[in-house]
Amino acid sequence: MSKTIIIVDDHVLFAKSLLGLVNSFNGFTVLEVLKNGQELIDYLQANKVKPELILLDIRMPVLNGIETMTWLRKHLPEQKALALSMEDDENFILKMIRLGCRGYLLKDIEPKEFLKALNAVVDTGYYFNSEVSEALNNNNIEEIEFDPLTKREMEFLQFACSEMTYKEVADKMNLSPKTIDGYRENLFNKLKVKSRVGMVIFAIKNDICRV
Repeated sequence: MSKTIIIVDDHVLFAKSLLGLVNSFNGFTVLEVLKNGQELIDYLQANKVKPELILLDIRMPVLNGIETMTWLRKHLPEQKALALSMEDDENFILKMIRLGCRGYLLKDIEPKEFLKALNAVVDTGYYFNSEVSEALNNNNIEEIEFDPLTKREMEFLQFACSEMTYKEVADKMNLSPKTIDGYRENLFNKLKVKSRVGMVIFAIKNDICRV
């Protein structure tokens, strides 16, 4: 039985090329190609067949990717979505992940890795490309063991999963920026991640913090 996909992207040429690529993959079928988040919402509210996965662009007219994920989180939190964007920016990645996006890919991704990502999200729930997010080893993420976190490290991690800058976190915790840098590096080492994005992803996937 085919795994069903909806593509949401306002770049017509790219969307049509993506349609052909996805349909060429064994076991995948594109149900619909839509131009923005509002078209997706209209589709879903019309009680049409819900896809197993939504491929979602970030920059779109009418309703962009972030606004669309905000709606999905509120109304269809179980719906799986995978960002596919030109935006290689930590802020966009963090916002999409916090809103429940199951992965974040750049549009120049190789077809082989793209297929791997589709299967991972549909079958296991998540896929995070280490090149984009500087995050985690995708193959063994659930098997990572880490030393217990202190109460202050847990507090820092919760703030790090928010919209706060590190400076704002330092102010909130009544600590110096240098001390916050120390917490960050300790957590990077404990959790075996390389970036804030990786830290947030780890916290979400291991149910350490709520975002």
